[in-house]
Amino acid sequence: MNLKEVLAISGQSGLFKFVAQSKNGVIVESLTDGKRSNASGSAKVSALGEIAIYTETDDLPLAQVFENIYKHTAGKEAISPKASPEELKKFFAAVLPEYDRERVHVSDIKKVVAWYNLLIGIGMTDFKIEEKNKENEKEA
Repeated sequence: MNLKEVLAISGQSGLFKFVAQSKNGVIVESLTDGKRSNASGSAKVSALGEIAIYTETDDLPLAQVFENIYKHTAGKEAISPKASPEELKKFFAAVLPEYDRERVHVSDIKKVVAWYNLLIGIGMTDFKIEEKNKENEKEA
């Protein structure tokens, strides 16, 4: 499983994987307990592979942020998402010093940390997103 297959759904805690298309939305399976549910067509569903974090220069893919956290924590769980806002900001600054402090809020940091901890908890340690293979153009 890679980050493009992991989904976050607004209004629901945790992370999910896509199972199938349904009449009214998509059927997803919780990564924590394996329970399946329907995410309605009106719910905002985002693949983690498509999410980026604002930095002072450009947006950084969430996969790279997770890799930075993984290196910083030596593959262990990160700080608790329930830590104080000051502790969360300090941790995130250590992991991603160039993050945009104006546009990245504490609630965003909490989500990133909670998602990272959940993924580490289920044994996911490879956060790279596979690039599509481009066919080499051959000159005649």
